[in-house]
Amino acid sequence: MVSTDVDESSLGQEFRDEMQELLAPLQQSLASVIDQTDGRIALPPNAADALEGFHQSLPDTGTGAAKAIEQLLALNESAGGNTGGPKCFHFVIGGSTPAALAADLLATAYETITYTWVLSPVGVQMELQALDWLKQLFGLPRAWSGVMVTGATMANFVCLAAARQWWGEQHGFDVSETGLSGKPQMPVLSSGFIHASTLKCLAVQGIGRGNVQRFAGDDFGRLDLQAMERALIELDGQPALVIVNAGEVNAGEFDPVNDVIALARQHNCWVHVDGAFGLFAKLSPRTEHLVEGVDQADSVTVDGHKWLNVPYDSGYAFVRDYGLMAKAFRYSADYLPEENRERPTPGAIGPESSRRARSFAVWATLQAYGRNGQQRIVEHCLDVAQHFARQVERAPQLELMNVVNLNIVAFRYNPGGMNNDQLDDLNASLGEAVLADGRFLVGTSKIGPRTIFRPAFSNWRTRFSDVEEFAEVVLVLGQRMMDGRRI
Repeated sequence: MVSTDVDESSLGQEFRDEMQELLAPLQQSLASVIDQTDGRIALPPNAADALEGFHQSLPDTGTGAAKAIEQLLALNESAGGNTGGPKCFHFVIGGSTPAALAADLLATAYETITYTWVLSPVGVQMELQALDWLKQLFGLPRAWSGVMVTGATMANFVCLAAARQWWGEQHGFDVSETGLSGKPQMPVLSSGFIHASTLKCLAVQGIGRGNVQRFAGDDFGRLDLQAMERALIELDGQPALVIVNAGEVNAGEFDPVNDVIALARQHNCWVHVDGAFGLFAKLSPRTEHLVEGVDQADSVTVDGHKWLNVPYDSGYAFVRDYGLMAKAFRYSADYLPEENRERPTPGAIGPESSRRARSFAVWATLQAYGRNGQQRIVEHCLDVAQHFARQVERAPQLELMNVVNLNIVAFRYNPGGMNNDQLDDLNASLGEAVLADGRFLVGTSKIGPRTIFRPAFSNWRTRFSDVEEFAEVVLVLGQRMMDGRRI
């Protein structure tokens, strides 16, 4: 007997009608947003003013979908960073290839969930296929296991959790069950290049940021391999974690990957390689030497929303031992599927149980462009970095601060007649002026005590003309600051 007391179709019909009305304007808006990516300003000036009064009380009666989306579009035009555009050089941010962008939109439209096979057989199989292709791309062993996560931070989290599990088993206990209370301190060794995301993961896993031994041979952080060797010898066979940094974020330098792994293999170590963007060096004959030996590690992380040019967010953790991942992230309940390698549950070997289909974009871009296409993206960005380095070298007021090894160019504005401390202050202020100007999104950082600009080029959209314009903007804004004029 069917109840007729409540009109159960009214809400559903209302939303279906609204969706139909939204489709045409949404198609137009999407087309416009995508078409204008090259020309949209990197960071709209006075974004804070545009957001004045943005925070309001929750309305009892909403505006409806059309007006809400209209407002969202307007807010992004006035206060949204164009991080996918050709003039975003901040952090290390890629663009989105046509295939990746289209696939990611479809992942949302399909509302695909990739926790387990039964929710989306194709989504899970795409993840497994894409991870297998990535292993081939980076020269990692086919037998390794992998999982897609939000980015390098969570990829590091997965790999370090596996390392912690291994370390506990070396001591005869299951750390995922008993925890670390009362247990020995886990030795962690790295160079001064260790990334903040790795430290965050060590902190939340109970290992501790302050527990890292950093073997730096200079104030930049380059590895002192002999000092690391002495420390490993002193451990006298105790299990330890060695973290190799394949691409640091201030100038794109590398720990000596092969040498560190060879050293660690002489001792009782888990070797983790943080290759968030640097692992892409493997794709070009010009730079592949920088990551030679990475296949001998125990775990590796890499970001897709950097040089693979897939949409945020997308990261990958690769681990030699599947069983360690399964133990560290075991996740079971009566209503959940049991472990089944034929019908996998990726949510049981990583931190996230609620998982959108990142696999769509990764699979689509690899299927669309293949190995050669990914190499072309990497080498295009290498060319852009070298071209910008030449602009710096040609300008008397600009100074290269490091050899350009990959896709990051460390430089500073140096008009002459100032000491290093004065130049640090000037470049910090100039960095703020560049962001306020809005034509380019780029940040400052440090090499040792020195303040630098560090544009990172990892977007297929960036052209030689863009970096030529960037050099000119820095020169013009720098001269205005020297002249004491308002910007």
